[in-house]
Amino acid sequence: MPGPLSDVVVVDLSRILAGPWASQVLADYGATVWKVERPGQGDDTRKWGPPYLQDQQGNDTAESAYYLAANRGKHSVEIDIASAEGQATVRQMVAKADIVIENFKVGTLAKYGLDYASLKAINPSIILCSITGFGQYGPDAHKPGYDAMIQAAGGLMSITGEPDELGGGPQKVGVAVTDLMTGMYAVSGILAALHHRNATGEGQHIDLALMDTQVAYLANQGSNYLVGGKVPQRLGNAHPNIVPYQSFKVADGHIMLAVGNDAQFQRCAKVLGLEHLAEQADFATNDARVANRADLVPQLQQVFMTQGLDHWMAQLQQAKVPCGPINTLDRVFDQPQVKHREMTVELEHSSGAKAPLVANPVKFSETQIEYNKAPPSLGEDNSKLKAWLSTKTN
Repeated sequence: MPGPLSDVVVVDLSRILAGPWASQVLADYGATVWKVERPGQGDDTRKWGPPYLQDQQGNDTAESAYYLAANRGKHSVEIDIASAEGQATVRQMVAKADIVIENFKVGTLAKYGLDYASLKAINPSIILCSITGFGQYGPDAHKPGYDAMIQAAGGLMSITGEPDELGGGPQKVGVAVTDLMTGMYAVSGILAALHHRNATGEGQHIDLALMDTQVAYLANQGSNYLVGGKVPQRLGNAHPNIVPYQSFKVADGHIMLAVGNDAQFQRCAKVLGLEHLAEQADFATNDARVANRADLVPQLQQVFMTQGLDHWMAQLQQAKVPCGPINTLDRVFDQPQVKHREMTVELEHSSGAKAPLVANPVKFSETQIEYNKAPPSLGEDNSKLKAWLSTKTN
């Protein structure tokens, strides 16, 4: 059965990660995505390696692993939008499309005659999603934005990493989470705009900023500050509002404990042979454990070091205490659950190589995600674009 967006056409003018991540999700859901790239160069991430996908002879292709991660299911076409001819081609595409995604600096598309007002004149029902560092207006609107600097300026790095007293410092997250989260907000915003358009026939412009996204997904930490008035500090792997909810060293590795309520703590304490702690006023409730974490955590840590990971995992899971190993990525992809859920997929690349990719996590009951196209080589669909533009309908 076709994907739920099989009748939707996307013109993707974006590059790097946030925009391409959004358009990849839409492609996974069945949309036809035309990835517009600079002739001869393409998306910057094509060259963000090593590693690169290797062809059948073991030689590096032009596609980096980074590029492969965000461009599955798309059609790559080379168009110079700085040229009059290129702008005319994009306008032809927009006339037949439903969605445009772009991440140029504020004002760039207007310079090319491809801003929302111009596109709306061509196609009144078009949905344009603009992704920038700081949005279309405001004192910083003209500034470029990149994930790491937004993680820093948007507060995420201030709450990520070990405390100073443990020799730590601010840390960025191991993947570009602000870009990725912005991409997912783009998907949800686009789908909401599609719903509105289907009801009214009216398109709209979505203004999405990395900084706004970063502030929004501070989530409970942002709320902690706004409600409590106290600036959150770095706690390493510990949780600001729940104790014990953090990693612990064990005899042969690390375990992540996720005790979410008082009953779970009572069972955890029993497994550790520390039943008496659950009966003490200082530790009986989560509020008390948060206030007295400095006294509680070392006692738990001392016991955890007496046994290995397999022992504690078995004991805690039997007691229904949430926990998990801290896995390296080789272990992640080797887990039976991950394999059973088919979280990897291999697609035939135009080079003849098999491109290994991480799958989309959404499981539809009535439609299904079909992985029909590997991340494209630069311009591999140029001829297909001409054929599509020559047709009378989408």
